[in-house]
Amino acid sequence: MKNYKSIREYMVIKPITFHPEQSIYDVINIMVRKKISGAPVVNENNELVGVISEKDCLRVMVDSAYHNLPAGKVSDYMSPNAISVGDDQTVVDVADKFLKTNFKRFPVVNKQGKLVGQISRSDLLRATKDMFSTTWQEVQEVSANMDKTVIKPNFKDLRH
Repeated sequence: MKNYKSIREYMVIKPITFHPEQSIYDVINIMVRKKISGAPVVNENNELVGVISEKDCLRVMVDSAYHNLPAGKVSDYMSPNAISVGDDQTVVDVADKFLKTNFKRFPVVNKQGKLVGQISRSDLLRATKDMFSTTWQEVQEVSANMDKTVIKPNFKDLRH
């Protein structure tokens, strides 16, 4: 079994985070301004308590339009059962987890449950490129060398 690289080499170390008591309007404004589709929600000890996504934020519009409800705080809209990955996992482990879910990103936590980063599908695409760049280079070199191979005809074979 190969030793694959750690996600620590590819994850975002200081992702944008939100707090449960923060106004959902603040979150929407930040998400639009920063062009992000979601972020981890942490408590005062930097422990992961949830995730807030664009989809979660769309509930603000629906609650207001259909139910005439005022918007509240992040904890009213976030997904509290956030699926995370450990900072000791490999890029292959996390890629496999992405293939089994519809998530675009995972919060990364250490053994103490503290948020230490975030890993996205695009981060793993960089890892894929790095992982196979040597192999792809070797294949290209072999292909290029094959194109330069000269095959000399054997005139004996041409006579019938």
